[in-house]
Amino acid sequence: MLKKIVIISLTTACAFAFNYDLKPQKVSENVWCFFGKTQMPLKENGGFMSNSCYIKTADSYVLIDTGASYSFAKQAYEAMQKIQKLPVSTVISTHSHDDHWLGNNFYKEKFNAKILGPSLINKEYNKNSVTRMHQVLSKEDIKGTKFVPVDEIINETKTLKIGNKEIIIVPTGLKAHTSEDLFVYLPSEKVLFSGDIIMNGRVTSNRDGSVIGSLKAIEMINSKKWDVLVPGHGVDTSKTAADEMTNYFTLLKQRVLEAIENEVTAAEISKVVTMDEFKNKPLYEELNSKNVYDAFRELEFYEE
Repeated sequence: MLKKIVIISLTTACAFAFNYDLKPQKVSENVWCFFGKTQMPLKENGGFMSNSCYIKTADSYVLIDTGASYSFAKQAYEAMQKIQKLPVSTVISTHSHDDHWLGNNFYKEKFNAKILGPSLINKEYNKNSVTRMHQVLSKEDIKGTKFVPVDEIINETKTLKIGNKEIIIVPTGLKAHTSEDLFVYLPSEKVLFSGDIIMNGRVTSNRDGSVIGSLKAIEMINSKKWDVLVPGHGVDTSKTAADEMTNYFTLLKQRVLEAIENEVTAAEISKVVTMDEFKNKPLYEELNSKNVYDAFRELEFYEE
């Protein structure tokens, strides 16, 4: 009898997708966000390690990044019904990393939402792609998650007028966090959604990015009049939300250039430039050494 109970319990546990227990956090009058964990994507967090936000317009929601799976997107939408029962008309994907857009197909299938984003998503993925989340999450947790292409590629600044809201999408035109990053600005409420150009509360991953480009992209973001900045990862949305990332890349650039001047080699660079100010931040051990090495390769022949 006990054996049967154990088998039934295990079967039941495997039959349900990850419960994200999502609670929307209000960051502005008409903006709510779900803030991810400052962790790597894991089975234990359901891949929920990036931020996903809803802008409420007069007659629909606009999404900024949809999360790591169909299940996450579905649960986020269900949680938003407690705010107001509205359809989703538009999805904006800030860049090509899969933790930010694998929920897109939920909104496409349920609402035929229009998806806007960078061309890299369509170039790098297709319906047969096995993404990082497909590798990390269980079959049950990733169930229903499919690639859907971006409907409209954003390669120049575009102003959307949806319901009673004006929403401005700005491609940086730089290699920053990736080679194609967008940020989104809601001028009526002075809210800016930075994607992964800005992170806080953790060490960034710069595997596809550029130190120089990131600093220039942050300057672009700071040229906008924002009171609230929602980072791609992290929970600080205050006027200091960009400071940590600015400091990290400024120091990284300065120290790597000094090390190059002192003839430190690529093999030695991660031992010489340690960025100790950030060693107590989540993901320092996992990401910092690679960031330093990549910065060395970028800056090795750099001239101001």
